[in-house]
Amino acid sequence: MTTDKTGAETAVNKEPGRFTITVDGQPAGFTQFADRHGQRVFFHTEIDDEFEGRGLGTIVVGEALEATKNARLHIVPVCKLVAAYVEQHSELGDIADPATPEIKKWLKAAS
Repeated sequence: MTTDKTGAETAVNKEPGRFTITVDGQPAGFTQFADRHGQRVFFHTEIDDEFEGRGLGTIVVGEALEATKNARLHIVPVCKLVAAYVEQHSELGDIADPATPEIKKWLKAAS
């Protein structure tokens, strides 16, 4: 189990289309994705206002990307937080694909 910046216990769980994060069992946020042709397209990350500033976005994105890597899928960072995380972690570069106009069009049609 991971702890946030305050020392509170966090847990990340995979659900259909998203990874969620809880703090001491309380829902705190999520990162959403859609799978496409061997890629996992991350398009939105949100942390509840009362939990901001505790590093939860980094925790949920980090664990989601690790799970994606373990599933042998490529990461497409449409979400700015996910893109920043990938940019800061060079070890993910070989499995990161650009968020092309084609992917963005597909994502818009899928939602």
